[in-house]
Amino acid sequence: MHGNVMEWCLDQWHRNYGGAPTDGSAWVNMNIVKNDKRMLRGGSWDLNPAFCRSACRNHHLPDYFYNRVGLRVVCLP
Repeated sequence: MHGNVMEWCLDQWHRNYGGAPTDGSAWVNMNIVKNDKRMLRGGSWDLNPAFCRSACRNHHLPDYFYNRVGLRVVCLP
């Protein structure tokens, strides 16, 4: 999966992990502002291979689009 496109995540952007949920849930503030940046993870086809890993983080506004950004569909049983 790494190196295809960076993936949008439900989490809002935070500079570090201080105060992050410890149960694996998404880190969102219910008082979401339209201009809050959202998390992007992983690398894409046009980045240096060193960035093609899950720990690679980036952020953009929710209306950002580019051919190196996508999402992963998850189906729950």
